[in-house]
Amino acid sequence: MAINKSSLYIIAEIGQAHEGSLGILYSYIDAIALTGVDAVKFQMHIAEAESSEHEPFRVKFSLEDETRFDYWKRMGFSLAQWKGIKERCDTLGLDFICSPFSNLAVDWLEEIGVKQYKIGSGEVTNFLILEKIAQTGKPVILSSGMSSYSELDKTVDFLKERKVNFSILQCTTAYPTMPEEYGLNIIQELKERYKVPVGFSDHSARIETCIAATALGASILEFHVVFDRQLFGPDAIASLTIPETKDLVLAVRKISAALSNPIDKNNNINFSKLKQIFEKSLAVNKKLSKNHVITFDDLEAKKPKGFGVDAMRFQDIIGKVLSRDLNQWDFLNEEDLFL
Repeated sequence: MAINKSSLYIIAEIGQAHEGSLGILYSYIDAIALTGVDAVKFQMHIAEAESSEHEPFRVKFSLEDETRFDYWKRMGFSLAQWKGIKERCDTLGLDFICSPFSNLAVDWLEEIGVKQYKIGSGEVTNFLILEKIAQTGKPVILSSGMSSYSELDKTVDFLKERKVNFSILQCTTAYPTMPEEYGLNIIQELKERYKVPVGFSDHSARIETCIAATALGASILEFHVVFDRQLFGPDAIASLTIPETKDLVLAVRKISAALSNPIDKNNNINFSKLKQIFEKSLAVNKKLSKNHVITFDDLEAKKPKGFGVDAMRFQDIIGKVLSRDLNQWDFLNEEDLFL
């Protein structure tokens, strides 16, 4: 499915939080379905097709995998299992999104029936897999985490030449991402540079980051989800919990609704009754006699509006002469003055 520029599309990524357990993965799907997100995202790793025993660990976290290659083997699922995962998402009304990391993974995803592809930051310059995906005719969400503008320009040209419907996410490849690394300014830069829907892929483990991104015009949000940040795995520390995800979704939906309904500050007709209640009229703050010359110190402003001269006109009243006696706190009207 293509991303609508005017709507907010929210993607919760399970990533590797399942730790190779199909049961845990299904538990994540079920929990995420209750948060109000639009889609759940996975990573399809087929160890032999994408990696080798020479791949180094990004972070040496695993106590049971001797190599990164062994880790990918442990984290993989069969094609039949992936079909079941997709069916579970369909049943719960979640869009199934997956990042392939090999051409074989693209073949599997086509057989599963995926409707769009997510390109991870490390695959942006992998034109082999981009060609494979372009041949499917499916939309692409492109993460820009490790790419310079010169690299992104080449990838964007590549996709445009093949008439691929794509969007781009501002992303910082740091786990967790610190505030000075968010790059929120890049959201607008990407929109102006590429004229496509732009979103934000977050690894900060903070809900305010995506809230800020929404306010700055992101139309797609993506973030990792974990049951608890103390769980095992390389991404847990950079993820939101399920309760945090619920809070985030509620907040950004409201902000998106606000941005979709701009207010005309010149049209305040709906406040007419409130203005009459809250705005004020001029009154005198002491007993004054006829022929008294009004000074600033004689005046007070009292609710409601319409019972005396508008308070905003106080300067017009100073220096005027009373045409009758007034008691303390009487409203002051023009008929009380010699004009």
